[in-house]
Amino acid sequence: MARIPYADLTNPEAKPLVERIVAERGEVLHLYQMLLHSPPVAEGWLKYLTAIRQQCQLSGALRELVIMRVAQINGAPYEADQHRPYALREGVSEKQLDALQDWSEHRDLFDEMQRAVLAYTDAMTRDIHVPEEIAAAVREEFDHRTLVELTATIAAYNMVSRFLEAMAIHSDDDTAA
Repeated sequence: MARIPYADLTNPEAKPLVERIVAERGEVLHLYQMLLHSPPVAEGWLKYLTAIRQQCQLSGALRELVIMRVAQINGAPYEADQHRPYALREGVSEKQLDALQDWSEHRDLFDEMQRAVLAYTDAMTRDIHVPEEIAAAVREEFDHRTLVELTATIAAYNMVSRFLEAMAIHSDDDTAA
């Protein structure tokens, strides 16, 4: 159960944003139900994550592979639960998802670009400081814009998983305020 109750979605300050989230995403997920305790934070979060997920040139498959890896490294099951269906729809295979924990031992399941992205994700998430040889490998694969988008995606989903886990947000939580 979450560390504090989920926000009241009928709160007049939150209501316009709740309506926008429902219009854009179909529902208000647990994450946003928690963020809505602070409508300005929820609005900024929504804008940033919408840009990451819907407005970047980074392929959907690479984006979702990154998100799943970040969730795995950070022990964020809610994030993984939410993104597994997206990963599959974007073309990440069940075999790749099953092998993600030990991806470097299953190199045959991942192409050169995916391996470079996974190494970069691991370095950014685990160590923060990325060794030059890992940075060089992703620079070879991407133009400047896409490299910035990849880096921002990894950073953004580290933010998401850290928030989820700090607030103890889980998929099976009762969100009734």
